[in-house]
Amino acid sequence: MSSIRLYSGPLSMFGAKAQIAALEKRIDVVLTMVPFEMKTLYEPKHPEVLRINPKRQVPVLIHGDVEIFDSTQIFEYLEDLQPTPPLWPSDIAARARARLLELKSDEVYFPHVIRLMGLQDRPDDPAAIAARAGAAAFYTEMEALLDDGRDWLAGAAFSYADIAFYMAQIFGDRMGAPMTAGHPRLIAWRERMGRRDSVRQVAGAMARYLLGQNRRVPDFMLALLD
Repeated sequence: MSSIRLYSGPLSMFGAKAQIAALEKRIDVVLTMVPFEMKTLYEPKHPEVLRINPKRQVPVLIHGDVEIFDSTQIFEYLEDLQPTPPLWPSDIAARARARLLELKSDEVYFPHVIRLMGLQDRPDDPAAIAARAGAAAFYTEMEALLDDGRDWLAGAAFSYADIAFYMAQIFGDRMGAPMTAGHPRLIAWRERMGRRDSVRQVAGAMARYLLGQNRRVPDFMLALLD
């Protein structure tokens, strides 16, 4: 098998999703971290990222003549490449629900976090209040999924849905929309996530990077460094 190269970044939520998936699959990848600096962000863009992704963003994956971008597309490729252990449910209906949860993390929850990114100095702005309320409503929805005693968001087994939301909620917490005591099952789920070797390796590296930049690290991420 030719080598697999993954382009990510130290604060790329979507790149981290792909990294965790590869580790869970026990797929060796050559990881290229695109430098990040607050004033210039990911500029200048890596030439391979520019060549492959018209959106000019990580993650990008290259495997022989396969060149793809977008964390969900990378998920699907890794699942086909290495079917075991499976990270989607085997049942067709359960798999559809899990895929929808992964999509909702990116497209329903995370837009609230994006809005907060530009409002850090204006927490009382109506847009910031609305964004925090939207994030809280999503937490309540995810809390309800765990009401039946399941350990993972999509059912009995760990899945890509868990990877997606775990990484997204890191940024929600950092931007001022944390989970609260009103979400005890979800907080317990997050603790289970933090005990997985793949999560500790990837999210722990992100925590160390933030500490090195003298930026706030959520308390639950500090536990990943133990």
